Amino acid sequence: MRLFIAISFTPEIKSNLFKITQYMKQNSIKGNFTKKDNFHLTIAFIGESNAIKDIQNAMNRAIEQPEVKPFTLSIEGLGKFNHREGNIFWAGIKNSPLLSQLNKAIVKELRNSGFTIEDREYKPHLTLGRKVMFKNTFDINEFEKTIPPMEMAVNRVSLMKSETIGGQLIYTEIYHCNLI
Repeated sequence: MRLFIAISFTPEIKSNLFKITQYMKQNSIKGNFTKKDNFHLTIAFIGESNAIKDIQNAMNRAIEQPEVKPFTLSIEGLGKFNHREGNIFWAGIKNSPLLSQLNKAIVKELRNSGFTIEDREYKPHLTLGRKVMFKNTFDINEFEKTIPPMEMAVNRVSLMKSETIGGQLIYTEIYHCNLI
C-alpha cells in the first residue's frame, strides 16, 4: 500500500479550495487539478508499506510528546513549482511552530521504527494543480488577491492510503489519532 500521514480538511475548507481550482481550471489551457475529496496537507510521506501497526504505534508515540498540541492552521497565498510540462500550483501554509513540531515528531518516530523518510526541509503546501498552463489573459497575481485566508483547528492526524481506482486517484483514511 502507498501510505502517507496527513491533516485532512473540513468540508468548508475543501469547498473553498475546490472553488479556487475550478476558477484556475476555467482560465487554463491544460492542467490536472486536485479533486475536492483529495485536499490534504502531507505531514510525512511513507511510500509503499504494509506495516500499518508500526506506523500507528509511531503516530501514537509522536502525539504523546509534550511539544505536539492542537493548533490553528492558516492557508494563504499561492505559489508554484516550475516544470517544463506545466507548473505545479499550490496554496501556502502560514508558518506554524506547532505544525513544524508535529512534522518533526512524526518523522522522528517513523525513522525510529525503521521507515526511510526523505531527509529534506519540510515545506508545507497544498497542491491545487499539476502541469498547469494558464491562458495568456489570466493574471495569477491579480487572482491571488481575491483569495481570502482560511483557517481551521487541527486536532487530529490521519494515516492515508493512496490508490488509483478506475483511473482516479483516491485517498482513504485508514487510521487517525487525536492531538491532545
